[in-house]
Order: sequence, then structure tokens, then C-alpha cells
Amino acid sequence: MKIKNIIYRVDTPNSTSTNKTSKNSKTGYLKKISICLLVLLMISASTFAFAAPEEEVVAEEGMDSISIKAVSAAITIGLGAVAAAIAMGMAISKSSESIARQPEAEGSIRTNLLLGLVFIETAIIYALVVAIMIIFVL
Repeated sequence: MKIKNIIYRVDTPNSTSTNKTSKNSKTGYLKKISICLLVLLMISASTFAFAAPEEEVVAEEGMDSISIKAVSAAITIGLGAVAAAIAMGMAISKSSESIARQPEAEGSIRTNLLLGLVFIETAIIYALVVAIMIIFVL
């Protein structure tokens, strides 16, 4: 009798542990995305501090305001593109896995995937707008 109970416990998945595992993996992705966005925000905000008006630039510094703006814009676009590429790769891989598991739900999965990719692409466009503002406005 005891052996049967032990085998039953091992073979039967526990619904609470499965929910906790999927919940932890979702929060892990959210933490990674949050950290990437926070780093992008910090670097973008620091460019406003470095981009001083041209009359205040000291000739002894070695870097003028134009080169600082160029570096800041490149970092902003680079980090935005890298974060978006990682997010798009994760979204596409998860949707492919979902379609492989449930082929009958392909239409709704594809719709949600495309909507998510549009939002990710919007974040890249915002990074481009910030970079253009750094170059031309500051």
C-alpha cells in the first residue's frame, strides 16, 4: 500500500507547484525586461547631463559636445535595438512552441504575437526619437 502511494505521488503532477514554476518564470522575464529598460532610461537621461551647450565646452577636455552627442545617440539606439531583439526572439520562440503544442489555436497565437511585436517595435522607435532629439535638439 505504501509503495502504491509513493508511486502515485511521483507520477501525479502537483498543480500548485506547476503554477508556481510558471509564475516564477514569468516574473523572471519581467525582471530582465525591467532591468533592460531601466538601463536604457539611465543612459538616455545621462546624455542630457553630458550634452552641454557649445559655448560652455572647455577646449582642454578632448571631446566636444558633438562627439558626446554622437556617442550618446549610438548607445541609446544600440541598447534599444539589443533589448528589442532579445524580446522579439523570446516572443517568437514562445509563440512557435505554443503553436507546436496547440496547432488549433494558431490564429489567436499569431494575432497576439503580432500585437506584441508591434509594441516592441514601438519601443525601438521611441529610442530612435530620443537619439534624434539628442543629436539635433541638445
